[in-house]
Amino acid sequence: METFDAIYGRRSVKHFDPGHIISTEDETKILEAAIQAPTSFNIQHWRFVVVKDPQKRTQIRELGNDQAQMTDASLLIIMTADVHAWKKEPNRYWKNAPDAVRELLVNWMGPFHEGKEWLQRDEAQRSIGMAMQNIMLAAKALGLDSCPMIGFEIEKVADLISLPDDHVMGPMIAIGKKTEEPWDKPGQLPLEEVVFTDSF
Repeated sequence: METFDAIYGRRSVKHFDPGHIISTEDETKILEAAIQAPTSFNIQHWRFVVVKDPQKRTQIRELGNDQAQMTDASLLIIMTADVHAWKKEPNRYWKNAPDAVRELLVNWMGPFHEGKEWLQRDEAQRSIGMAMQNIMLAAKALGLDSCPMIGFEIEKVADLISLPDDHVMGPMIAIGKKTEEPWDKPGQLPLEEVVFTDSF
């Protein structure tokens, strides 16, 4: 599928075929596409919890306003991120870079993040967002559909997946085969309303 076709064709699907199984190969392709997303300092904060246990999926649905896609979709990925990834063996993020580049960026990570909890969290959530878009476009390119979701009890789902203390929760994504066509896009704002040149 062409890139622009995937972008314009991606929709938030609510009804999935519970009998459809995504191949291991396609699941891997989707996750490999996710980690091609950019991150600040190449920190790669994202951590993906692929929920396969049917009982756990049912519990998540109970914590998620009974959204059927949480159990019916072929794949459920909970997006999380490590907010302290910047200080965990940072050399590994630049292992293939020239020595001078690696030294510069690794040494800059500490001063950039230290003592700025708001920045650490913001960077982690930005990374989640970019990886999510890659996941949804990769799924569309494979002929699958997806639905990003934030309508769930975040703290309880975090407990259910044993989220580490230094990680944050993001949305989750349901992926699978749709059984109903989504409604038309409810209305995109015109570029004139959202794009500015040089300043507001």
